[in-house]
Amino acid sequence: MLRVISELVGYFRGRAQTFKRRENPPAFAKLRPAKRRGQRNANKISKQRTTMNNYLESVRKQFEYYKMLAEKTMAQVPDEKLFWQYNEESNSIATIVKHLWGNMLSRWTDFLTTDGEKDWRNRDAEFENEITSRQELMTKWNEGWNCLFNALDQLTKNDLDREVYIRNQGQTVVDAINRQLAHYAHHAGQIVFLGKMICGDKWISLSIPKGKSKEFNTDKFSKPKHTEHFTDEILKKKGG
Repeated sequence: MLRVISELVGYFRGRAQTFKRRENPPAFAKLRPAKRRGQRNANKISKQRTTMNNYLESVRKQFEYYKMLAEKTMAQVPDEKLFWQYNEESNSIATIVKHLWGNMLSRWTDFLTTDGEKDWRNRDAEFENEITSRQELMTKWNEGWNCLFNALDQLTKNDLDREVYIRNQGQTVVDAINRQLAHYAHHAGQIVFLGKMICGDKWISLSIPKGKSKEFNTDKFSKPKHTEHFTDEILKKKGG
């Protein structure tokens, strides 16, 4: 009987110590979850910073890509055809360039601190073409793009959540950049389409030539998987 009582006392004493340890865990046990949470938060912040840096790099490459497409088109078009219109309601390449020039100067001048629709901009006049030469056209073209790239290159990841305005409509810097990227890609596409119409069978393809898709894909899939921006190879060829 005494043996049974002794075993019961030992059992309950052990249970009491277990509960006590649970109620008062060692200091290191309390710190471990907090330390893990802190590490996870640090990793998350680091990943966000990398993503934001990658965004700025990616969007710049895409602006350069659409700029290049338009420039390669204009290089194929004879001087006098830069002013050709399909009909009175259509824009010539020169008119599109003038519009892009006006838009870029307005949107990207003092990008973070002033409304993107400047009071000195005359948008309607952008569609009244007064450009008379390729040289004049390219001067406006480069002035607009230089304004864009100068503003873009001054941005940091800390600016991306800031609010900027276009015609009193607030949006994040990311949204404002994406808005302009879509706008300029739209007009670059128009320039390319006009170039193809003007050049006809003399047109040199800027993408995968007709009938060459299988050959192009075979070459791409013959290489190992890797990570790169879709514009890298194209822009390298331009510079090289």
